[in-house]
Amino acid sequence: MNQEHQQTPMPAIPMPAGCRSIPALGFGTAADPPVEPEIVRSAVVEAIEVGYRHFDTAALYNSEEALGEAIIEAIKGGFVESREQLFITSKLWCSDAHPQHVLPALNKTLRNLQMDYIDLYLIHWPVSSKPGIYEYPIKKEDFLPMDFKSVWAAMEECYKLGLTKSIGVSNFSCKKLADVLATAKIPPAVNQVEVNPCWQQQKLREFCKRNGVLLVGYSSLGSIGTFYGTNRVMESEVLKEIAKARGKTVAQVALRWGYEQGIGVVVKSYNKERMKQNLEIFDWSLSDDECRKISEIPQSRACLGKDYTSPYGPYKTTEELWDEEL
Repeated sequence: MNQEHQQTPMPAIPMPAGCRSIPALGFGTAADPPVEPEIVRSAVVEAIEVGYRHFDTAALYNSEEALGEAIIEAIKGGFVESREQLFITSKLWCSDAHPQHVLPALNKTLRNLQMDYIDLYLIHWPVSSKPGIYEYPIKKEDFLPMDFKSVWAAMEECYKLGLTKSIGVSNFSCKKLADVLATAKIPPAVNQVEVNPCWQQQKLREFCKRNGVLLVGYSSLGSIGTFYGTNRVMESEVLKEIAKARGKTVAQVALRWGYEQGIGVVVKSYNKERMKQNLEIFDWSLSDDECRKISEIPQSRACLGKDYTSPYGPYKTTEELWDEEL
């Protein structure tokens, strides 16, 4: 193994019974604005080399093929022994969120990744759109209400077939998650949503904990540079003050905070030095006073999801999309 020195081994967070534990820190592959596949491929190879083991992709991101190629390259290069040592998440796009399209969509994802299975398959957003049209943003007239019961049953079928080791949702409010839980035979293992010190999701975290659903956070550093991102995390005076006192980066403080909340965290950086720094969060902890200061940071959601609302419904406003959890 010619893996570079890593300070502390990556901890894993337990998932519901029967599901594999998820590495505490995941590597995101959603790039906005989009980047060439070659950039994704080389970044993933470097990420595996420095110690990342969870990789997050989606049908929408156009990064599945590059991720699959990078993993094959990393195995050949000896950075990781086998695909089984990695945890791969992908997501079902809205236009495939119809019961008859879920299995074909996952099969396409598996072909893109050159894999027999993934570790976690998520419903990307709680809304469907006209089948067969892959585009973002979705045309306002193409949105359709999602039949949670039948779409979730199709997700369960993917799990039973062994094509995904666990299933979950993304961007689901407490109410929408409760709707899925009400009819699920296999409950969602994960709800992946925006979580960071400036949007701590206290209510949703408690709801997920009570219902045995692991919360995984995206935009853990605020997704600066994306169309929905915010600089409020990286420019937070509270986080800057803690980082300075501890000799850490603001990113390390924000990521450590997420880890200490018991949630999974997904972070994206294509800069090798920052990739390494972001991993250096497992051999120290925040003090009670630092946690208290972070808990008092003013809260607001950055990813409002306006592109998933439409005057024709099913969600006419962001308040309806998030069920007032704003």
